[in-house]
Amino acid sequence: MKLNDIRDNEGARKSRIRVGRGIGSGKGKTAGRGQKGQKSRSGVAIKGFEGGQMPLHMRLPKRGFNNPFSKDYAEVNVGMIQKLIDAGNLDANGTLDHEALKAAGVARGGKDGVRLLGKGEITAKLAFKVAGASKGAIEAVEKAGGSVEIIDRGPSEHEKKTARREVNKAAKADRAKA
Repeated sequence: MKLNDIRDNEGARKSRIRVGRGIGSGKGKTAGRGQKGQKSRSGVAIKGFEGGQMPLHMRLPKRGFNNPFSKDYAEVNVGMIQKLIDAGNLDANGTLDHEALKAAGVARGGKDGVRLLGKGEITAKLAFKVAGASKGAIEAVEKAGGSVEIIDRGPSEHEKKTARREVNKAAKADRAKA
């Protein structure tokens, strides 16, 4: 056998049928599309349409919820920070904030800041300035002799709306008294 003798098996590659090329071809006139109607025309897009029956994607139940008030934190474990300090990639002096952790490559994303989590061991005495921290993380850092300062990013959208409702209620009550 030679390279120039290699061929596909018979029937492995099907040749394209040239439709609409006369009665003798067997696929002339309507080109195998039947007669008239939406499906015989070009540009048909009826995927998922089940002939008026309720489509499958509408029969299945909805699930889940997208919270518009949820915060996007970059989650960082104390064990990972200890590994970076041991490797010399993170400076233990000074306060560790979002920028310092981002520069070290441990805090990815997190438009609302960093949230410190308590997975792993920490032995270095560190000062953190983060948007949030779990109880376990705070205990671990304080046990090692460090401190955790939680930055107040102001009220959330939900808290703002609740406060506005209270103000409007009070104003409405004052108008009713007058």
